[in-house]
Amino acid sequence: MTLTPLHFLIVCPLVGLAGFIDSIAGGGGLISLPAYLLSGLPVHTSIATNKLSSSMGTAVSTYKYARSGYINWRLAVFCVVSALAGSAIGARIALLISDKVFRLLMLIILPLIAAYVMKKKDIFAEDGRSELPFVKSVLFATAIAFSIGMYDGFYGPGTGTFLLLLLTRFAHMDVRHANGITKVINLSSNIGSLTVYLFSGQVLLPLGLAAAAFSIAGNYFGSRCFTKKGAAIARPVILIVLAVFFVKTVLEMAGIM
Repeated sequence: MTLTPLHFLIVCPLVGLAGFIDSIAGGGGLISLPAYLLSGLPVHTSIATNKLSSSMGTAVSTYKYARSGYINWRLAVFCVVSALAGSAIGARIALLISDKVFRLLMLIILPLIAAYVMKKKDIFAEDGRSELPFVKSVLFATAIAFSIGMYDGFYGPGTGTFLLLLLTRFAHMDVRHANGITKVINLSSNIGSLTVYLFSGQVLLPLGLAAAAFSIAGNYFGSRCFTKKGAAIARPVILIVLAVFFVKTVLEMAGIM
């Protein structure tokens, strides 16, 4: 496929914004994947190239959380293995689905995710529950990593938000440590699915690497600005991008664009 300057002008700034949002509240894929699709790329190519840019940005964010001491590496090792396996399976399933079917799925899934993001105003709420024993933490965290990793490999948007909510609710993690483990799982699932997409020839390396630079910058500044008000900042931005993408997809399927 031939890339044009317009592809870069649409994708790169939005991917940078997605990196910023993802590092403070998760859900950056709700912006970055629609960015690729808004530029006119096919669905599978968009998902695959998005994995390249988001994985590099997430790597920077993960490094910063690790330096801050927010990652329990004993627990993270189990999560990495589960996320790699789940995401590879999800990516292989995605490659079996046609472009048209995927677009129909997005018209259903993206509005539901948008409604969920808008509804969960207590994303950073902590209920004071006691920490789980290590074995139970491993069981809950690895199950979450595998299932959400599979979703991330198959599709992706909202992965960070889902991980953060599930880890705080079911694994009883505090917000900062849940955010740290979320980055580890998200990075692992990106790498697992990216490997599958690379071998399938779906990744546009020039665009993905250029967008990755913006993603890295967005994740870097976002992780420095991490705050409990992150969800309030992220929500309106995500919903605006989703609304634009939804309208464009409907018009394309109706043959108007």
